[in-house]
Amino acid sequence: MLEALDLMKWPLLACLLLPGLLVYLGLHIVRREIIFVDLALAQVAALGTCVGILLHYETASWESYALSLGFTFIGAAIFTLTRTHNHRVPQEALIGIVYVVTAALGILLLSRSPEGNEELRRTLIGEVLLVTPGQVLRTFALYAVIGAVHWVFRRKFYVISFEPARAEAEGWSIRWWDFLFYAMFGWVVTSFVQIGGVLLVFSFLIVPAVVANFLAHGLRTKLLIGWITATVASVAGLYASYVLDLPTGAAIVCTLGLALVLTILFTLVREKRAA
Repeated sequence: MLEALDLMKWPLLACLLLPGLLVYLGLHIVRREIIFVDLALAQVAALGTCVGILLHYETASWESYALSLGFTFIGAAIFTLTRTHNHRVPQEALIGIVYVVTAALGILLLSRSPEGNEELRRTLIGEVLLVTPGQVLRTFALYAVIGAVHWVFRRKFYVISFEPARAEAEGWSIRWWDFLFYAMFGWVVTSFVQIGGVLLVFSFLIVPAVVANFLAHGLRTKLLIGWITATVASVAGLYASYVLDLPTGAAIVCTLGLALVLTILFTLVREKRAA
C-alpha cells in the first residue's frame, strides 16, 4: 500500500487539485451549449505540441508549451468571432470542423516523426502517471491566478454565459469578455493537456458538469456535485489503473463515464417515482 501511495502521490494530487477549475469552466461551457469547444481547444493545443515535436522540442519544454498556448489563443479568437445569434451556421458545427481539421493536421505532422504513433497516443491519453511535482505546482499556481480573475469578474462571466440577452441589452462588450473567457479557458486546457491528454481534459470539463446538471439547479450546488464527482472518479480510476495495470488517463475517463451512467439511471428512477 505504501508503495502504491508513493507511486500515485503526484498523479493523485494532480487529479485532486487541478480539476476544480475545470469543473467550474465546464458548467459555463455546458450552459453556452458549445460542448465540444473544450475538445476542439484541447486538440488545437495538442497541434501546437505536434509542431514542437516536429521542431525537435521536448514535449515538456517551455518552447513546446509556448507553441501550444499560441495555437490555443488563435483558437480562442476564432471561437470568439464565430459566436453569433445567426443560427444559419451553428457555432457547434464550426467548432467540430476546427477539431477535425486540427486532429488531421496533427496526424499529418506526426507522420513525419519516427515515433509518431506513440506521440499521437500521448496527446490523446497523456501520461498522468509520469507527472512531476513541478508540473503539478506550476499548473496549480496558474489555475489559482485564473480562478482569482474569474472570481473578481464572476458577475460578468456569469451573465454572459447564463444570461447573454441581458448582457447584450445592457450594452456590454460581449466579444471582449468572450475572448477573455476563451483565452483563459484555453490556457487552462493547454496546461492540462500536457499532463492528462485531450480525452482526460474533455472528460473533466464536461462529465462532472453534466452530472451536476442532472442532479441540481443552483450554481453552487452544481459546483459541489461536480467537484465530488471529479474527486471520486479520480481516486477510483487511479486505484483501478494501479490494481489492474491499466492506462491511468483512460481508466479515469471510463470511471467518469460510469459515474454519468449511474447518474442517468438514478435520475430516471427518481423521475419515475415522482410521476
